[in-house]
Amino acid sequence: MAVLHVVPGQLSAEPPGSAGPSSPVTAASAAVAVPGPDVPAEAAAGLAAVPTDAELDGVVLDASKLHCYQVALELHTQCSVLVSALNRVVRDQLERASLSVLLNTAEAGGRRSRRDKARHFAYARGSATEVAALLDVLDRRRLASPAAIRSARRLAIRCVQMLTRVHQRLST
Repeated sequence: MAVLHVVPGQLSAEPPGSAGPSSPVTAASAAVAVPGPDVPAEAAAGLAAVPTDAELDGVVLDASKLHCYQVALELHTQCSVLVSALNRVVRDQLERASLSVLLNTAEAGGRRSRRDKARHFAYARGSATEVAALLDVLDRRRLASPAAIRSARRLAIRCVQMLTRVHQRLST
């Protein structure tokens, strides 16, 4: 095994100046440097080990810990089956808006600065109000069952409430 060496613009599995063929890969695809036999133990200790699937199964990302994320996930799940495929335009817009609530909430949860978090929570809030408006359209046009619309609307309103509160806290 060889240590991955940084070459401007790419990574190579061969040490610089070696006569063997190198296999350059992009920096994005090279996740972990693997120590070779010529690397001292002290240097190898500083390299990150590749986590196993079992270790990764126990990892919980910041966004998953947010109650708002869980509500947004349920909202998206309900919205994705609410409208029949015959109403392609409304269905597509509802799926996009509900997915935007979820993804912007997740992105906010992954940001470190208060300003970045607040901005993404605001985007998620805007998408949640869009979902609520689309649910009003579904109700008015009778494109889904009233019970299903009511259930999704409660989730959308809850998302708007939570996102408004968290945005206010981050903006002060």
